[in-house]
Amino acid sequence: MFFLIAALIAVAISNSLLPDPLAAGWKGVSVCERLHEGENQRVLRCTFAPGVGHERHFHAPNFGYAVSGGRMQLTDASGTREVDLPTGSSFYSPGTEWHEVLNVGETTVVYLIIEAYGTTGKESDEDE
Repeated sequence: MFFLIAALIAVAISNSLLPDPLAAGWKGVSVCERLHEGENQRVLRCTFAPGVGHERHFHAPNFGYAVSGGRMQLTDASGTREVDLPTGSSFYSPGTEWHEVLNVGETTVVYLIIEAYGTTGKESDEDE
């Protein structure tokens, strides 16, 4: 039980030290934009031209959809690997303690991230 509590505290601390996907960028430039922020959810669109990545950040639980796919290099606690993200594919993530990505392909990758409030720990704002 002690180790479970210690692990949860460590995740919470590490997340508080890292930016979320909206705040993280690439070489000082934002790669994600807020499309919607309402009472129950936030929707982000993230765009990666070839050679552009997303610096180390964390994710709350989210659903993702690839508007335009491509080849991405992903680095996380498990190591570094390359993955193909097909256009039109979707995924659910229970949250990510940390990761970094880099577009290593020849096409611009665009995907949506949908976060539900209650999982992000964030107060909602009015729609912009």
